[in-house]
Amino acid sequence: MRERPEGARGTARRATKRPRTPTRRSPRARRDLFSAAGFLLPFAALFLLTFVAPIAYAVYQSLLKPTRSGPLGLGGSGTAFAGLDNYRHALEDDRFLAGFGRVLLFAAVQIPLMLLLATALALLLEAASARGVGFFRTAYFLPYGVPGVIASILWGFLYVPGISPLVELAHGVGWDVNFLSRGTVLWSIANIVTWQFTGYNMLVLIAQLKAIPTDLYEAARIDGASAWQTARHIKLALIRPALVLTTVFSIIGTIQLFAEPMVLKPLASAVDSGYTPNLHAYHEAFKGNNQYVAAAEAVLIAAVACVLSFGFLRLVGRQRERDGAR
Repeated sequence: MRERPEGARGTARRATKRPRTPTRRSPRARRDLFSAAGFLLPFAALFLLTFVAPIAYAVYQSLLKPTRSGPLGLGGSGTAFAGLDNYRHALEDDRFLAGFGRVLLFAAVQIPLMLLLATALALLLEAASARGVGFFRTAYFLPYGVPGVIASILWGFLYVPGISPLVELAHGVGWDVNFLSRGTVLWSIANIVTWQFTGYNMLVLIAQLKAIPTDLYEAARIDGASAWQTARHIKLALIRPALVLTTVFSIIGTIQLFAEPMVLKPLASAVDSGYTPNLHAYHEAFKGNNQYVAAAEAVLIAAVACVLSFGFLRLVGRQRERDGAR
């Protein structure tokens, strides 16, 4: 009888071998899995409840419209599927679109100015001597602790002619100024936002500066770099992630601008119900009693904020790729 070669026998043995049964997890691995799930479950529940569910409900509301039955609509009210009619209604509203243009102009001027001030303050406080730095850091950050509504009320008293010391001082030197006129009220709001959030952004940048290794400063000093060269080529270069973060937060906050124009609206005739997109959505929901159009406008506001934020991050990423390719 002819013997089969070893390779053939091995192949036949492997073919007749039974498939392995999956090994069970050890009790310790199961406990670790349950522990991880127990820690993640509260976060997942809160995330779904406070973030995903409101967005889903807003999208759902934006696709509905009110309906009435009976003579003169007195038979009862209900809802029906509206498709994209609410979005079309929002995009055809000139005041809503003008509000977007207004906040985009606001962002183009206010965000660079605020971040420039925050960066300058962070670099000055980081380079200053230890004496008094804590006091000035707290003083610059203190306006952020004032709620936006209270800050707007405080600055409103400083803007109203007749009771404002700033207006009286300007009139005393022959400068006729009206902080609440149609041409200046947007920049008056920008002043409130800058006053309130510059200190917050400054602290974010200082935290990034604190993370820079001191060895880099020592090496720059040995190489003969001046203070300006150190700030430009080391500090500003390494705080770029913090600048990107604060810019994204500022873009989102600007699109959602609401408290400041809402408080100044009774004081300034130039601020109407559609001065910002968020203010327009608020009036649609609670003044016009049309929460479905307001929901569509809220979804559009969120979409614009996402597009601008991710667009900015994309531009930063492309710039970083170009810098890395050089």
